[in-house]
Amino acid sequence: MSNNGSIGKMAEEEPRKKIPLVPENLLKKRKAYQALKATQAKQALLERKKQRKGKGLRFKRLESFLLDSRRQQRDRVRIRRLEVKPHGLEVPDGHSLAFVVRIQRINGVSFLVRKTIARLRLKKIFSGVFVKVTPVTLKMLRMVEPYVTWGFPNLKSVRELILKRGQAKVKNKIFPLTDNTVIEEHLGKFGVICLEDLIHEIAFPGKYFQVISQFLHPFHLSVARHATKNKVGFLKEMGSPGYRGERINQLIRQLN
Repeated sequence: MSNNGSIGKMAEEEPRKKIPLVPENLLKKRKAYQALKATQAKQALLERKKQRKGKGLRFKRLESFLLDSRRQQRDRVRIRRLEVKPHGLEVPDGHSLAFVVRIQRINGVSFLVRKTIARLRLKKIFSGVFVKVTPVTLKMLRMVEPYVTWGFPNLKSVRELILKRGQAKVKNKIFPLTDNTVIEEHLGKFGVICLEDLIHEIAFPGKYFQVISQFLHPFHLSVARHATKNKVGFLKEMGSPGYRGERINQLIRQLN
């Protein structure tokens, strides 16, 4: 007991430390200063992010410009080669009909290539049209060859495409080919009164082929939204661009 009492007395005798009081106005100033510093740090971080984003956008624009320039340069070289070496424009024997599918985007290409794509009515990617094989159409195909694939379809491919995906376009209105009356009304003066006549006139082009093919709306092929690509960036289902002869029938059956 004596020991506990002595310890208590010593504790009472020791001077208690006083916590210094900070004036209220100084606490407010410290709080305001800390808030100001936090705001400045946040603004500095946002400014750095904005600068990085600006540099990234400038780099992307420069990269896009260089890519567009290279594409236009390649287009000019390819078109110039066609004029110097026209042997690539010879009409193949035994083939009078071609099917053309656009498989690449045309961002940054030359004006002549864009105009040729528009003349072929391939405004949308993965769209296809029938074309009569002539020296003029062959030159057009060679001009846009890096962006399309084309070949010679057989009667079976023509029939399957028209029956499954055939649509007519009259006065900017698109409708399916389900009524022979519509075909006779617009193509009857050319001797085409039913769907079978239409298929025959496309598969075996005659003098009215241009009018009849214009009656058909470009075919929209079925490509998976998340289709896999190869190392070059081409869709594996579509293969590489350019001429593929009768192998176009395999592509038609795959994407129809």
